Amino acid sequence: MIRYATEHDFALLNKYDKHICEAELRNSIKANRILIMYHGDHLIGWLRFNLFWDHIPFMNMLYILEAYRGKGCGSQLVSFWEKEMLNRNFTMVLTSTLSNEQAQFFYRKIGYNDCGSLLLPNEPLEIILLKNIV
Repeated sequence: MIRYATEHDFALLNKYDKHICEAELRNSIKANRILIMYHGDHLIGWLRFNLFWDHIPFMNMLYILEAYRGKGCGSQLVSFWEKEMLNRNFTMVLTSTLSNEQAQFFYRKIGYNDCGSLLLPNEPLEIILLKNIV
């Protein structure tokens, strides 16, 4: 099951997602910008997004718990999100990953294409990826 996170999910998401402060996590939940995936009562993972330039959906975080990786859960969650964004009349989506992470290969496999990069001091290259969803 995939659904938007609610305030009832805050404690669980806050336990796992260490890449966002509590206040912004609450804001993201209220703005319907976090999708969560469950199998029965078990959390599988989540997808958190925002709007780049205030009008392009940008996937900030896709996280699948270790026990569920390699089983298609990430692809299902991203596909659900892309359909949601298409239903909101968006025509493209973005995400990024560090050049030293394996996620870049996953995103390319599911149709994302490199479209730019960002180099911050003392960090590996951040690869920006785009997918047209129309």
